[in-house]
Amino acid sequence: MIKAIGSICLLLCWSCLVSATWYEDKQGIMGTNIQVEVWAEYPDRGQQAIDAVMTEMERINQLMSPYIATSELAILNAQAAQHPVVVCEELFELIKLSLALSVETNGAFDITFASIGYLYDYRRHEKPSDEQVKALLPAINFHHVVLNETQKSVYFSHPKVKIDLGGIAKGHAVDNAIALLQKLGIEHALVTAGGDTRLLGDRRGKPWMVGIRDPRHADKQAVVLPLENIALSTSGDYERYFEQDGVRYHHILSPKSGTSSYQVQSVSIIGPRSTLNDALSTAVFVLGVQEGIDLLNRTPGYDGLILDNQRKLHYSKDLAP
Repeated sequence: MIKAIGSICLLLCWSCLVSATWYEDKQGIMGTNIQVEVWAEYPDRGQQAIDAVMTEMERINQLMSPYIATSELAILNAQAAQHPVVVCEELFELIKLSLALSVETNGAFDITFASIGYLYDYRRHEKPSDEQVKALLPAINFHHVVLNETQKSVYFSHPKVKIDLGGIAKGHAVDNAIALLQKLGIEHALVTAGGDTRLLGDRRGKPWMVGIRDPRHADKQAVVLPLENIALSTSGDYERYFEQDGVRYHHILSPKSGTSSYQVQSVSIIGPRSTLNDALSTAVFVLGVQEGIDLLNRTPGYDGLILDNQRKLHYSKDLAP
């Protein structure tokens, strides 16, 4: 009897070893491509992990998308200029963090960019007129977003303010997804949401090889980095854009001008939190090479690579070759 039980245990263990492999999936959520790759001992565990990530991504999409009329963010944009709007703690804290980052980046990261940004439609090649930009530019100012910590409410002190968390929400979603995988006992994983990637552990004894694409050649990598247990976010002028009369209109707007920033082509940030990487990559893109590098050099734990508009690479001090 003991021998039989031992044989069954051996067979079960062998079955686990045979099933242990990488499980992956890709879906379109939050207006971007979501990719998940996990190492799991058996199919049910792998599918459970993937489902948890995709469910979390869609939850955040329903909460923070400015394009879903029932989302808290869309309701906020519709009502907060008339009266304070109470929001859930998660949304309140992410807006609060965004405003703190606005201060830290001297306004280069500013969620009120949407006050003009909502007039851009990159699929239809539509942009606001010069007159519209001039009229709405005063609405782009993070100081217009007034928070009430006690009530967890948000108020816009300018009637034309709109906010968009596109520069931080995907990073937040990636961090949440990794936390969920850790709770499920997953030790090796990759979660990507557009330009935001976070790695859990290594790739089973070797580093993950993460590529940063060439902004002008979709099939080429500008840099390939060996990474593990870290996050990487890239902001580029190739993600959402259209060209008109020889000008590239892309989604990374300067809060000072309400128009696309042109000093660089892409920025990649390496650090422990995708949420901060996401915001920092946007801020550095807007700041340009020198101010962007200065920001990174005074931000402990976060480093970056900048490809400028002359296609020259620049590194923060801890990454410099």
